Amino acid sequence: MASKAAARHHMIRHLPMTRRTVTVAVSAVVAVAVMAGYFVADIYDVAPGILTLRGVDRVAIPDPQDALTGGTVAAGVDASMPVDAQAAKTILDEFSASEGVGKSFSLAIADGKGNIVAEHDATIPRQPASTLKTLTAFAAATTLDMGSTLDTKSYLIQGDDDRKTVVLQGEGDMLLSDGESDPSHINGHAGLGTLAQRTAEALKQRGITQVDLLYDDSLFGQDRTPAGVTENNAEHRYYTAISTMAVDGGRTWTDMVKPANPDDSSQYPVLSQQPALDAATTFAKRLADNGITVTFGPTAGAAPSGTSALASVSSAPLNEVMAFMLRHSDNTLAQLFGRLTALKRQAGNSIKTDTQAVADTLAEQGIDTSGLQMADCSGLTPGSKVSVTTLIEVQERNLTAGIATAAAEGLSIPGLVGTARNRIVTGPDNGLFRVKTGSLDAVTSLAGNVSRVKGGVLSFAVIVNDPENQWSAIEAINVMAAKLAKL
Repeated sequence: MASKAAARHHMIRHLPMTRRTVTVAVSAVVAVAVMAGYFVADIYDVAPGILTLRGVDRVAIPDPQDALTGGTVAAGVDASMPVDAQAAKTILDEFSASEGVGKSFSLAIADGKGNIVAEHDATIPRQPASTLKTLTAFAAATTLDMGSTLDTKSYLIQGDDDRKTVVLQGEGDMLLSDGESDPSHINGHAGLGTLAQRTAEALKQRGITQVDLLYDDSLFGQDRTPAGVTENNAEHRYYTAISTMAVDGGRTWTDMVKPANPDDSSQYPVLSQQPALDAATTFAKRLADNGITVTFGPTAGAAPSGTSALASVSSAPLNEVMAFMLRHSDNTLAQLFGRLTALKRQAGNSIKTDTQAVADTLAEQGIDTSGLQMADCSGLTPGSKVSVTTLIEVQERNLTAGIATAAAEGLSIPGLVGTARNRIVTGPDNGLFRVKTGSLDAVTSLAGNVSRVKGGVLSFAVIVNDPENQWSAIEAINVMAAKLAKL
């Protein structure tokens, strides 16, 4: 009896466990069945999921095309081809006898290696006008990274009193636009409208819609205008103080119609005398356009150190800005390149150190600077003097380009672009000249290099001071230069 009772107790004690086991097993079978059904449904796109029997479209990547050989844009310079010295002297003599030139002139013609084959008073320093810009361009292109840009940035300062301040800081882009960035042009390549839009987006992400506005224009110190420049700067149309930021070079367009092409600088409107403040004022308006209220400012201030910028825009590369400067003979941008050169060389932060930095760079590159005097970096200020020997040696370097390629490529091309567009030739010789013009009340000058019709190259420079007739002297220079391509 005892054994039967024990067996019955054992069966009763384990009965619940057996039922649980069966329940679990049944549930597992049901779950597997459900999952299997879902997988089938997924495969046939009845239920959502990653499985499918549909075909997948494959991206067809064509085989690469064969590279095509480009046409020859410029052949190697053959500097060894001699220049007929007697023919060059004949050109010089004919120029000397031309109406309006007078007696105070220097002229030199050199072969592709820089050897002067004909000259008149080549070593006498004379006032060069804007041909002085070729010296500044060469020095800057030798010193600076010409592929770099000048950036304009915005920063945020959050004060202890919960005030929010935006600081606008520039690096020297004086060709900002007042609207969106325009990568198809040099003037306006970076836009304050674009910078304001990016700044507003960053502020709104932080829940900020009201700010004070400062602008940091401190990079170039206090000495920004050459002494005596006012003599040749009537109504402030030809020079304004270099600035870390400016809209359209500081042109105000209050008395002239602004050209549709932003890179057209053939006119000379009055220039702003507070370009950085004007740029900051424009920036404040663009912030408002993007939903940010400026409650105070803009006023001068300092950007925070060690802080990342909220937003930034970049100028065209420096080589393009240099081409703009040379082809349009922009005096302020020439001084700007002088200042950037001085700062890069750690030479100082003044007009004097700008000109010294240019002269020192030329000398270090083996260019004869005897008699060189630079009142500024543009040739606008009275007091500058340079010999055509120095101008010739810069042009000889331009023929081979090398490290100063931007200074050579930026020169004006008669018949095509720049201040010499309507100078020298208007026929089949267009494109053979790369030149820089110079013109003041008592000065006309021209320096450049020439691809000769019969092969080879040459360089030349001419300065006429106190001409008997300014317009006749300019025409005499045009006639003389046109003959050089035939040498």
